[in-house]
Amino acid sequence: MKSRTPKIMHSIGGRSMIGHALSAAAGLHPEHLVAVVRHQRNTVAAHIDSLGTQAVIADQDEIPGTGRAVECGLAALTGLEAAELSGTIVVTYGDVPLLTTEMLAELVSTHEAEGNATTVLTAVLDDASGYGRIIRADDGSVTGIVEHKDASPAQREVREINSGIYAFDAEVLTRALSQVTTDNAQGEKYLTDVLALARAEGGRVAAVVTEDRWQVEGANDRVQLQALGAELNRRTVEAAMRAGTTVVDPATTWIDATVVLEEDTTVLPGTQLHGETRIGRDAVVGPGTTLTDVVVGEGASVVRTHGSGARIGDGATVGPFAYLRPGTDLGPEGKIGAFYETKNVTIGRGSKLSHLGYAGDATIGEHTNIGCGNITANYDGENKHRTVIGSHVRTSSNTVFVAPVEVGDGAYTGAGAVVRKDVPAGALALSVAPQRNADGWVERKRPGSAAAQAAQQAGRTEPNTDSE
Repeated sequence: MKSRTPKIMHSIGGRSMIGHALSAAAGLHPEHLVAVVRHQRNTVAAHIDSLGTQAVIADQDEIPGTGRAVECGLAALTGLEAAELSGTIVVTYGDVPLLTTEMLAELVSTHEAEGNATTVLTAVLDDASGYGRIIRADDGSVTGIVEHKDASPAQREVREINSGIYAFDAEVLTRALSQVTTDNAQGEKYLTDVLALARAEGGRVAAVVTEDRWQVEGANDRVQLQALGAELNRRTVEAAMRAGTTVVDPATTWIDATVVLEEDTTVLPGTQLHGETRIGRDAVVGPGTTLTDVVVGEGASVVRTHGSGARIGDGATVGPFAYLRPGTDLGPEGKIGAFYETKNVTIGRGSKLSHLGYAGDATIGEHTNIGCGNITANYDGENKHRTVIGSHVRTSSNTVFVAPVEVGDGAYTGAGAVVRKDVPAGALALSVAPQRNADGWVERKRPGSAAAQAAQQAGRTEPNTDSE
């Protein structure tokens, strides 16, 4: 990946590749879930722990190979000796992010219904170059897997490939792994050797063929990761539409697999929905909107907005060109309008912050109207302070609230007010000096200018030599 980030921690659709893989496996509700790690062990293990799947971390030792990885995984099951393991063991990979729980369930179901020793998930590709080929007997059972470099010309014509994803009978697997050696050109303990050993002792080896090749595709570089991400997004957007969301332009819409959209939502072009975002019924989001971990209420409208860690109430409106930072909580039927930035602010029902302002570290009551150009000056250079504005307050243009400060219910502020001390309920806060006009200033200071000529023609000034 040409990256300091471990490959399986690269993300698509709101989750790391290992996150997708563990989610699919956890969906089977297994008795044990084990993740085998080696490269950048501590970083990967910490990430896996953060995913909340309760996976046991197993460390692969110096012996290389997929067979050894599985052996280490089994050994990590605390208190269980290999001979005591029973049931079905599923082996999958951390870099196959589009594999689904449903596909794994089909693999397990077929494996157990047919009483197989081993069942492998396969796919048929137009171009199978580089993949191990599935070799079958006349009865359709799998006789073996031949790597591309070892395959004969006839075997290379086979288009059915090994995904490396298996269901094993536990007893067969543990017994066979004890017999697998590293006596091969790569010096690795191959998991594929288990198939031949299982068949040699009379077990049936079979395959489940998926027609969905994407479910077995892995990513070894960023080009492959992008292709998987684009396909995952296509599936996510299509699923959203089939579940009742209108997506006007799927080609410019990106929706993470973790996003929830309720019925009758509308997503307009150029919109990205990430993380734990949830969009309520009848809400309209976009165009040109990016939301991460944002909850949007029923019937709300969010236009050309960038938001993260925010809540937008039912029937509220946001944008255009709003910036919602974490901790923003806009109440029902409220408004955050054009060119507004908010952070760590609670805004009550029906209150409006219409345009050109900043509200940070503040609490605003219900049905309050915040005028154009208002800001809460919350930072004194060392500490943050909070502004509290009551309900049914009306603030005029360009009001500055110098926190910490409180404004009582029903109070007003005058235009340009700088509020440095608390305003009682129902009071008018003013901090305006009397206006004084210097008559004739333009003609004296800008003689011959277009402004002076216009003023003179309008008859609004007379030559004046009074000092200012």
